[in-house]
Amino acid sequence: MKGSLNRSVGVASLAAAVALLLCLSVGTFARPKTVSKDIVETAVSAGSFTTLTTALQAAGLVDTLKGKGPFTVFAPTDEAFAKLPPGTVEDLLKPENKEKLVAILTYHVVPGKVLAAQVIKMNSAKTVNGQSLTISVNDGTVMVDNAKVIKTDILCSNGVIHVIDSVLLPK
Repeated sequence: MKGSLNRSVGVASLAAAVALLLCLSVGTFARPKTVSKDIVETAVSAGSFTTLTTALQAAGLVDTLKGKGPFTVFAPTDEAFAKLPPGTVEDLLKPENKEKLVAILTYHVVPGKVLAAQVIKMNSAKTVNGQSLTISVNDGTVMVDNAKVIKTDILCSNGVIHVIDSVLLPK
């Protein structure tokens, strides 16, 4: 009897532990993750958008992208900026080219929070600079103009970032 009582207590303890683990796991997934960093803070902390954040500062757009939003940013990586012809970034960062820089950067921003599931259903998206991006999906690859989307749905407190492999240039 004593052995069977120990087994019952052991099984009950195991069942309670499994139930607790399941409750904790379900609770973790059931509650949406709170996102506290805005688009600029998220880009800075990622470490792969140094050129983009420098350009946002030079263009005077940091406060805008730290604002309420929501915004969808197609964010080129440092490697994407490196694909531009030599001297292009340095030239764009000059104060006399601020208007051109603003036009390029605002071409990467779509008003509203557009998640990947929505993006893949779109043919185009109007940007903050007034022009439209062309969106296409070929063999599972999402293209925005001539840039490949390499990471999606980086949630921020004021929108979402989709990472792209090339800098978008307005027409």
